[in-house]
Amino acid sequence: MKKSLVSIILPTYNRAEYLGRALESVLSQTYARWECRIIDDGSTDDTEAVVARYADPRIHYRRQANQGVSGARNTGLAECVGEVAALLDSDDEWLPRKLETQLAYMAEHGYEICQTEEIWYRGGKRVNQPARYAKPEGWFFEASLEMCLISPSCTMFTRRAWEVMGPFDTAMPSCEDYDMWLRACLHFPVGLVREPLTRKHGGRPDQLSVCVPCADLHRIRALVKILQSRKLDETRQGLALEALRRKVEIYMQGCEKRGRSAEAERVWNLFCMVREGKEVPLNTLR
Repeated sequence: MKKSLVSIILPTYNRAEYLGRALESVLSQTYARWECRIIDDGSTDDTEAVVARYADPRIHYRRQANQGVSGARNTGLAECVGEVAALLDSDDEWLPRKLETQLAYMAEHGYEICQTEEIWYRGGKRVNQPARYAKPEGWFFEASLEMCLISPSCTMFTRRAWEVMGPFDTAMPSCEDYDMWLRACLHFPVGLVREPLTRKHGGRPDQLSVCVPCADLHRIRALVKILQSRKLDETRQGLALEALRRKVEIYMQGCEKRGRSAEAERVWNLFCMVREGKEVPLNTLR
């Protein structure tokens, strides 16, 4: 694995201002055996002109009609040829030893999925990461029920792992990473390089966590999916159902505050169907 071709999947949409920084961090990697698949998800800014400044043959650019970040990542992963894939959001960046260090760690410990520690920036200023976002290592499906514990720009995985856990759910405009990593943690332990080799930039209004409403409903969808997958043993089924109940109650509280009692009742009824073992159509949770 130490000598694997790494396919870097870099989706972007109207991020010309930040894309160059992400690409510079790719080009600065001490590990040189990579390809970078830039998937322009229908940008209307100068994204293509930014990419044109980089003549490196390892960089591949594809433009597609807007499908959202999940569709863009799926396109890149379908076209890549590397034995290992690494995700990088177009507003984040890597430190130079990221690929080299992570590949070596995966090879040494036999991990098929691995992430690194990260440094957080909000509005251009470095901030401390809250303790509840501390990354675990190993098997942690149960902890992943509560919140997303894997950061895309920190993550690398083998082709075999992708074939088991993919693809990203294109029906989810946000929380697609929560959905993906739930499936991943069900099948694989996750390695952790305890060195901050990724810089995560946030605090802008164009980010999915800010501009896409009803994130709680998308998390509910992810939990219903995993419960209806028939892949959970009795213990995990019970834990996932309890996590679903908590998230449904949080969503209902938000609905009641906004005078949406009918929506609160609708989602509670859907939860009752899941609890009783009845099939819930996923298109009712979008």
